[in-house]
Amino acid sequence: AFLQQMVVAVKVFKKTTPNGKVTVYLGKRDFIDHLDHTDPIDGVVVVDDGYLQNRRIYGQVLMVYRYGREDDEVMGVRFSKEMVIASDQIAPAKKEKQNLTPIQEKLVKKMGPNAYPFTFQFPEMAPCSVTLQPGEDDHGKPLGVEYYVKCYVAANEEDKGHKRSTVQLAIKKLQYAPQIKGLTRLPSSLVSKGFTFSSGKINLEVTLDKDIYYHGEKIGANLTITNNSRKQVRNIKVYVVQHCEATWKPAKAAPSPPGASFTKVVYLVPLASSNKDRRGVALDGRLRDDDANLASSTLVPEGKCPIDAIGIVISYSLRVKLNCGNLGGELVTDVPFKLLHPAPGTIEKERALALKKMRSLDKARYEQSFTNDDEDNIVFEDFARFRLSRDELE
Repeated sequence: AFLQQMVVAVKVFKKTTPNGKVTVYLGKRDFIDHLDHTDPIDGVVVVDDGYLQNRRIYGQVLMVYRYGREDDEVMGVRFSKEMVIASDQIAPAKKEKQNLTPIQEKLVKKMGPNAYPFTFQFPEMAPCSVTLQPGEDDHGKPLGVEYYVKCYVAANEEDKGHKRSTVQLAIKKLQYAPQIKGLTRLPSSLVSKGFTFSSGKINLEVTLDKDIYYHGEKIGANLTITNNSRKQVRNIKVYVVQHCEATWKPAKAAPSPPGASFTKVVYLVPLASSNKDRRGVALDGRLRDDDANLASSTLVPEGKCPIDAIGIVISYSLRVKLNCGNLGGELVTDVPFKLLHPAPGTIEKERALALKKMRSLDKARYEQSFTNDDEDNIVFEDFARFRLSRDELE
């Protein structure tokens, strides 16, 4: 009976102010952008009896966008922006009654009259959480986009509160691969190169086996080279390029002599673990080292343009480069593709979770922090143990 209950238990993350008077509960830390809508940030604030007096509890969602190193900040010039993208008074509640999500209903029922639910929405086209991997000589906070839920006690809206009665929780905004409906065209590119003092051309055709790949999945590229010139293709290099200006280690193939045709399938697997020492590589949010993966491709709703989004836009391409000698130069082409997480519930997602569970060596360490509640199947987990970025307010 105990095992059956643990399966259906609801995990809730919590964090308490330094003075121990106010606790914020969130049902999750990751909020998914489905393009047509984004998951609401739903939580509950619980305050000690008699603590508020005539004061109020305010809530905010902060977006911190750091686009330059702290070491380079001089003469008062800052390379970061902190924006309040949502705010509201949480307690006393302004609205007499609001629609509660299932997790809010459970928490309000359990915590009683001192529990105040809150719901915030991400604005349209808000960027996804991204962290650029720092170099060995970099100090300070990493570049990228981070989100925080902040709750604080204050006398009024102008009052900014105090650190001892303020709590801040790091959250992430992510995107999953969309459900593919029907057949999709395979990404491909066909380019040619002629030579000034030589007849004939070299043709290069590259076709990928899919449009969307999942993190950790093998990317297959079919290369066809038709050399109708007198030049020799000295070597072939294949890269996966993350368009945050980071290029992966090339794979090499055999040369192609004049008058020959050459076809080869190459496979590359872009991984964060293979690029731990590369400064500037973009990762999905601020994760623990053992869970880090490359940043997912940025998706935007139909009719919108990625460059209109604030923050960091991520895209990928497979680049093939033919070296035609010192005089012949190079023939280069890029084939774009998307790199994403599969949506929860898909077969691929379940397989990935199973593999991750098998590889996990420290699962037991975190199980000790769970507090099991036999009454209504809520498992509370200390948010501080999984803090994503800043430890405390400065």
